[in-house]
Amino acid sequence: MHRPPCLECSCLIPSPPSSAPSTRLGEQRRPRMSHAKTVLWLSLTLRTARSLSRVRFMEGQPHGMQNPGAMENGSGARGEERQPATQETIVTEGAAKIVFPSANEVFYNPVQEFNRDLTCAVITEFARIQLGAKGIQIKVPGEEDTQKVVVDLSEQEKEKVEPKEGESLVPGDQHRTAAVGEICEEGLRVLEGLAASGLRSIRFAREVPGLQSVVANDASARAVDLIRQNVQLNDVAHLVKPSHADARMLMYQHQKVSERFDVIDLDPYGSPAPFLDAAVQAVSEGGLLCVTCTDMAVLGGNSGETCYSKYGAMALKSRACHEMALRIVLHSLDLHANCYQRYVVPLLSISADFYVRVFVRVFTGQAHVKASASKQALVFQCVGCGAFHLQRLGKVATASSGRVKFSAACGPPVAPECGHCGHRHQLGGPIWAEPIHDLDFVRRVLEAVSTNTCRFHTSERIQGVLSVVTEELPDVPLYYTLDQLSSTIHCNTPSLLQLRSALLHAGFRVSLSHACRNAVKTDAPSEALWDIMRCWEKECPVKRERLSETSPAFRILGVEPRLQANFTIREDANPSSRQRGLKRFQVNPEANWGPRPRARPGGKNTSKTEERRRLRQNKRKELSEDPAQQAARLKTFPCKRFKEGTCDRGDQCCYSHGQPTPGASAAPTDCLKTFSPSSPGLEPPQDHV
Repeated sequence: MHRPPCLECSCLIPSPPSSAPSTRLGEQRRPRMSHAKTVLWLSLTLRTARSLSRVRFMEGQPHGMQNPGAMENGSGARGEERQPATQETIVTEGAAKIVFPSANEVFYNPVQEFNRDLTCAVITEFARIQLGAKGIQIKVPGEEDTQKVVVDLSEQEKEKVEPKEGESLVPGDQHRTAAVGEICEEGLRVLEGLAASGLRSIRFAREVPGLQSVVANDASARAVDLIRQNVQLNDVAHLVKPSHADARMLMYQHQKVSERFDVIDLDPYGSPAPFLDAAVQAVSEGGLLCVTCTDMAVLGGNSGETCYSKYGAMALKSRACHEMALRIVLHSLDLHANCYQRYVVPLLSISADFYVRVFVRVFTGQAHVKASASKQALVFQCVGCGAFHLQRLGKVATASSGRVKFSAACGPPVAPECGHCGHRHQLGGPIWAEPIHDLDFVRRVLEAVSTNTCRFHTSERIQGVLSVVTEELPDVPLYYTLDQLSSTIHCNTPSLLQLRSALLHAGFRVSLSHACRNAVKTDAPSEALWDIMRCWEKECPVKRERLSETSPAFRILGVEPRLQANFTIREDANPSSRQRGLKRFQVNPEANWGPRPRARPGGKNTSKTEERRRLRQNKRKELSEDPAQQAARLKTFPCKRFKEGTCDRGDQCCYSHGQPTPGASAAPTDCLKTFSPSSPGLEPPQDHV
């Protein structure tokens, strides 16, 4: 009888006895005996297999910090093939150096260096504020040793730091400092929920002072192995702790006040919506929450219903879609925080490249949560001229006695049809209608980066973007654009300084926006804005006879302006950032830049993904093809109209009038001009053959 080998020692173990009942006399009890032997054989085999698997698992475990909780909560990547990387690349960014696999096993995008540099700058200033309240001064490499903390402290923070009469400070507390790379016992606890290669966490440890610990977490086993390797390479094992867990479960496990993180950084692939509920609960009181969103197609209005399912707001297609995306994300964060009697205070909100990035502080307070409804607003946008109006969801009124009363707002602020062009309105939002930046905090970050330009590789761009942010009107949501205003009435486009000067002469405020190069952010009502454009049209007349009577241009220009615009250039019309020639808007950093493909276990299908992306580029443009080759290829398809007897083109027909070949398509066609081939060798559409 054949006996299979044992899994552990290659010895032979008995084959399972047959459990088929025998028909011979005296063997009626054999089925029960065979069943017992079968159970005994299976038990022995499974025990040896488990023993061997346990030995192999312990031998394959890398050295370093282990996370048994990741196995308990089932957050590890299931079915992930942990193949050793055959090709690796060393990437240097900032003060960190990481080993990165050439295959697409772990996500990394070099274009987001600006994102990581800005995050380090923001966390540094946040640490300066938090530790300054405790009497600890941080030391940043490249900065002069000054008592900047004492100068920047607010009055309440000064009272906490300065000793009262009769009190004496401990000698060790008089000049406490926190340096880069050192553990600060009262410092910040940082969590990077989706660390990938661990580059961002390692940069925190090597560039941001005043940290107590940094948890670099990822759900991918291959990514955690790479994090351990990079942590050892950069000698930051005392600060950075790798973690293999689901980011949501990890944050839910740190809801206790004593276990919360001071800084949580979320930079997922796509939307951060699944992580927001856990993040607002795991951040400490007054802690910093940093969130990146790369699903700009959804936030930009291409799929409003998808945006509502993820962020609880309808996105609209408009020229101000980038700022609207920022305000939708802030609305979603505040909405999640309100569920737990918490609210958010934005510090900095940036739209850059192909993503948006927000930095908010999270506080707890029931009275402030009641006011959250008055911070949100619906957007009424005309589909014809693009004019928009905001409608707050709530209203806050203060009585003479000082009592604050919250109530529902009244609306809508517009009629069913636009008063300028007569078209209908679209309804979007709710969006965050309060300021999206803390200008005092932004100026602190800008000053720190400007005085230490050698700290970051993208310091010039950070200075330019933050300079434009400080020039923005904080209390004016959304904006118009120059090309939008001029194209609506089909006239020449005025210069930026001319339009800004006209608004300033009329007594209104105006500013740029970091989210758009030719943005016009102003507190002027839409009526005044269109009056200025009517005056501009009189200087550059439009041929009225070519305008349709139902077009927005015909109806807008049919009204005489009540405001007489003055387009004389004013000195204050040119913003300071523009005069200094700062690097305000980024040019394309490299070829094929943008969102990278999602990381795959083992780096599978990387070449196929890149090839597919390359083929899809310019897919809507007609490929250059030799006319003779195109005519020869189209002649291989039969003409159904010739078969029906209705084709009158004769030999001039681009399709064949011969007998159709077997398997050829036989759909109707019109002419060659109606068919633009997408690629050589493909059949034309069915309705053109």
